[in-house]
Amino acid sequence: MGESTVSDAETDAGRGRAYTIRLELVDEPGELLNALRPIAENGGNLLSIYHERGNLTPRGRIPVEVDIECAPGRFDGVVEALRGAGVNVVQAGEERYGEEVTVVLVGHLIDTDLSDTLKRFEECASASVVDVSLSAPQGTDDVSSARLRLAAETERVVDALATVREIAAEKELLVIEPQLDGGA
Repeated sequence: MGESTVSDAETDAGRGRAYTIRLELVDEPGELLNALRPIAENGGNLLSIYHERGNLTPRGRIPVEVDIECAPGRFDGVVEALRGAGVNVVQAGEERYGEEVTVVLVGHLIDTDLSDTLKRFEECASASVVDVSLSAPQGTDDVSSARLRLAAETERVVDALATVREIAAEKELLVIEPQLDGGA
């Protein structure tokens, strides 16, 4: 009697679970394919992909959200393979790699070069600017406000906020920041 040979991928598909992975990709040909390859090679089955090419992150990268199905025991391997391929994994499943905080800057943001401000936040190595929303109801020559969502390693949030305060003080901007746990 011959035994039925079933691959691990076929076996896992029956026990698959859906996961969402958020990535940040460089805007170059082939980068999306490079991100999908480690998923397939590690037992992930692509369910959907949301690729926001027209909506770049402040670092000039493309946000991509991938929904996959795989066996729970394979998911960590998928995430590790993505990172090993040089893909920036922002969020994987329920676990966020770091913590997000939102701050609001108020002042002459345009006059003080908002792009320079964002670049300096990125260079501080404690935080990554995930999202920016600018409001300039009186035009770009007057006072404006920007809501920034920053991602930082959990143990580096305090350092990231200190950097935000330092740069804002230098540029004479008001900072409205979250009260972190354990605050007064």
